[in-house]
Amino acid sequence: MLVTFEGIDFSGKSTQAKLFFDRLCAGGRSAHFVRDPGGTAIGEQIRRILLDPSTAGMNERTELFLFSASRSQLVAEQIMPFFREGAVVVCDRFYDSTTAYQGGGRGIPLEDITAINKCASFGLVPTATYVFDIPIDELERRLTEGKASKDRMESNAKDFYERVRRAYLALAASDRRFVVLDGTRSITELHEKVWKHFVAIAAKTA
Repeated sequence: MLVTFEGIDFSGKSTQAKLFFDRLCAGGRSAHFVRDPGGTAIGEQIRRILLDPSTAGMNERTELFLFSASRSQLVAEQIMPFFREGAVVVCDRFYDSTTAYQGGGRGIPLEDITAINKCASFGLVPTATYVFDIPIDELERRLTEGKASKDRMESNAKDFYERVRRAYLALAASDRRFVVLDGTRSITELHEKVWKHFVAIAAKTA
């Protein structure tokens, strides 16, 4: 199974992905955790370029291809080998981030995004995707409280994040693998909702 965690920045998705992974391991399940972009030596180098504030002039299609290049390496080197072994692969972001950020946020045509996503992921589709939804004002509040400086992606304007959020919600409405959760709820409550849903779908695929 491939379980992915999505949402705009500071939505709490990374916290929830790690809690979920830890619970899998504590329960004795074979599990592997990765992040996208990154997760491999090559991917981490690409991640640094993508998030470096000094690359603020990056073209949106360059950004698209860099995210996808990191993902392709991640799938080939990490996800597919563990997937074939029967492990639950937990991924902090996957290609839905590209659809939301580079498609919804940057305005790159979705038909182009879809083709590149399929290529970079080797056609792999997540079993379940949890989207943590927060208002943009909440993102700004968390960003102000949580960090002294912004990376390149976090420096995008409010209207950019509004488009990304709408893109996530549109994705979720179009595919039953998505579960949208209110990211303003408590960490514990969100974790329990994710776990309950996962247990239900795992029982169906066993």
